[in-house]
Amino acid sequence: MPQATAAPQAPTQTPGRLILVPNALDLGTEAGDLRDILPDGVLRMAARLQHWAVEDARSTRAFLKRVAAVHPLSHALQALHIVEMPRPQKGRPANSPAAKSAGDPWTDLLAPAWAGHDLGVLSEAGLPGVADPGARLVEAAHRAGLEVQALPGSSSLVLALAASGLQGQQFAFVGYLPQEADARARRIRELEAWSRKADQTQLLIETPYRNQAVLQALLAHLNPDTRLSISIGLTLPGGFSRTAPVAQWRKQTPTLSDRMPAVFALHGR
Repeated sequence: MPQATAAPQAPTQTPGRLILVPNALDLGTEAGDLRDILPDGVLRMAARLQHWAVEDARSTRAFLKRVAAVHPLSHALQALHIVEMPRPQKGRPANSPAAKSAGDPWTDLLAPAWAGHDLGVLSEAGLPGVADPGARLVEAAHRAGLEVQALPGSSSLVLALAASGLQGQQFAFVGYLPQEADARARRIRELEAWSRKADQTQLLIETPYRNQAVLQALLAHLNPDTRLSISIGLTLPGGFSRTAPVAQWRKQTPTLSDRMPAVFALHGR
C-alpha cells in the first residue's frame, strides 16, 4: 500500500519593512521644491509606498502631492492607505509607562507589513521617531521582529546643533519648557546648571507662536555668559542660526517669527 505524501504547504508570507520617511521642515509655510531638501532616493521610495502610518493625514497628502510633482505615485492618492498614529496626551511622552499602560494600538498599525507591504512612517516635519510619536511604532516593529529602515533626511535638532558651534560631543534634547512661569524659570535654571556640570548642550523647542515667549524667558533666567543659539526656519528662505552669550542677546533681542519652527540651544559656562 503506497505511503501517503504530505500536502504541500503554502509559502510563508515575507513581511514588509517599516520605512521611516523624512519630511521637509517647512511645516505650513510656503512649500519649496522637495529636491532641494530630500535625496531623490527618498522621493522615489515615498512615491511607491501604498501604506502609511502618519502623524497627520492631511499634511501627509500635501507631502505626497509634492512628491508626485517629482516622481509619479505608484497608486492614486485616493487609493493610498493612510492611518494616523495615536496622539500622546499633552505633557506625556509617547513612550512613557503611563502611555503604554493605556493599551497598545500600535501593533494593529503594523498589519500591512505582516501582509507583505512596506509601511511608510511620516512625521509632520523632519525625521519620524525623533521628537515624534512615531517612536512608539518603531518600538513595536522591533518588538515584533520586523525590519526597520530609516531614510536620510533633515532633522531640525541636528541641523541646529551643527550650526550652533556649541558642544557637539555631548548634547541632550529636552523637549518643551513648562508654560507656567515659575516652573519654566526653574526648568531653565536646572538645564543651565546641568549643561555647565556635564559640559552638555541642551536643545529645546516650542510651538512657533510661543517662540518669542521662550526667548524672553531664556534671556530672563540664564546667566549672562551662557551661550544661547537660536535656529529658526531651517532650510527656509529667511531662516538663520545665530549663537551669542546671553548678555549680547539682551542688548539686541530679535523678534522671532511666530510662524516658523525654532530650535533653542544653550551651553552653560
